[in-house]
Amino acid sequence: MKIPVIYEDDDFMVVNKPAGITVNKSETTVNQDTVQEWAEEKLEIKNQKSNEEEAHDFYKRGGIVHRLDKETSGILLIAKNPQVFENLQKQFKERFVKKVYLSLAHGKIVPEEGEINVPVGRLPWSRKQFGILPGGRESKTLYKVIEYFENPRTKEILSLVELYPHSGRTHQIRVHLKYINHPVFSDFLYAGRKTSKKDRKVLPRVFLHAAKIMINHPIKGESMSFESPLTDELKSFISSMKKI
Repeated sequence: MKIPVIYEDDDFMVVNKPAGITVNKSETTVNQDTVQEWAEEKLEIKNQKSNEEEAHDFYKRGGIVHRLDKETSGILLIAKNPQVFENLQKQFKERFVKKVYLSLAHGKIVPEEGEINVPVGRLPWSRKQFGILPGGRESKTLYKVIEYFENPRTKEILSLVELYPHSGRTHQIRVHLKYINHPVFSDFLYAGRKTSKKDRKVLPRVFLHAAKIMINHPIKGESMSFESPLTDELKSFISSMKKI
């Protein structure tokens, strides 16, 4: 399995996760490649374990600081030791980390800039899905439309949008875009069965990409920014659309 490394030093790595690879190991990932197994092998994390250390999240997660959905591509941070892992996780918890995602959404999003601020929680009737629920966890996403396109196959307007999540709830961007009636293109969980089935005939993955992240270096404290361009697959798909 090949995972491109964007940046690496003695303390952490920034990798460019391909779509279709699960980040962390679980009971459902048997016989599947995961980023965690790749990281454990590359950083020899398994060989560092002791009985006392196994309880630390650094070892449980193979140094991976945060998550991306399986079909989401882009930037992922991997710590090389527990101290760095804790520092980076603290930056996430304190909302110091700034993230930028790129997505292609159904419909014409208006206004072109805005904020989505609604509580997100796991749906009681579906363990795999999240939604807007009273009593859910606070979640906020800012967005900015970059460009509008017309799908030449369906004549539907699509919005290429930058998203800036201020919280990190599971499926947050996907749920938020569905909430404003502009679900992510090819989103099999939230775009609706008929729509996603049609979408996935032309794009067999969710159009969501972790494009940029800004952090402080976990040891040196200096501000750092990393970027990942759209994958060739997503660029090719965009180029097949008609600009408006």
